[in-house]
Amino acid sequence: MSDLTAIKAEARKAAFARRKTAHEAAPPGAAGLLSQVLAGYRGVPLAGYMPIRTEIDPLPAMAEAAAHGPVGVPVIKVEGEPLDFSRWEPGCALKDGPFGAQIPEVDDFFEPEILIVPLVAFDRQGGRLGYGGGFYDRTLERLRARRGTLAIGFAYGAQEAENLPLEPTDQPLNMVVTEAEVIEFGQS
Repeated sequence: MSDLTAIKAEARKAAFARRKTAHEAAPPGAAGLLSQVLAGYRGVPLAGYMPIRTEIDPLPAMAEAAAHGPVGVPVIKVEGEPLDFSRWEPGCALKDGPFGAQIPEVDDFFEPEILIVPLVAFDRQGGRLGYGGGFYDRTLERLRARRGTLAIGFAYGAQEAENLPLEPTDQPLNMVVTEAEVIEFGQS
């Protein structure tokens, strides 16, 4: 295990503990600010995620956005490759996907221009620490090579960290939305 791998593992462990505590104490309506941000992008194709474990829940904001344009969720087709996104609507039939996340039963793939990105930790410079699979980094790199793609990290404020162990391949976030604030970093 390299030093960076060990440092990232420790950072994830600490961030997971902070996220769990924040999740247990979270009041209802944590997606309120995310809904407000997305209201400024009505109709723009976007992708969220189906929350697992102690992830902050974007589904209320995704449901609002789905009334105005396509909303998808990530589908892992091949390990080590970018994600694909299948259209999701409130109440659509779901099935179990890799890593415990639900995915639409019917594949209807499209390319989003906005990604709501789950994370383990974030910093005030737009850095993101994910689960370690690199899926979102590869996906954002691919999408950003084709067009401007907005990456919105969605997290509890308690997931903020300083001095994240980042690598050159880590794709920056354009903003982070928490239950209490919107932090903007600029466009990439």
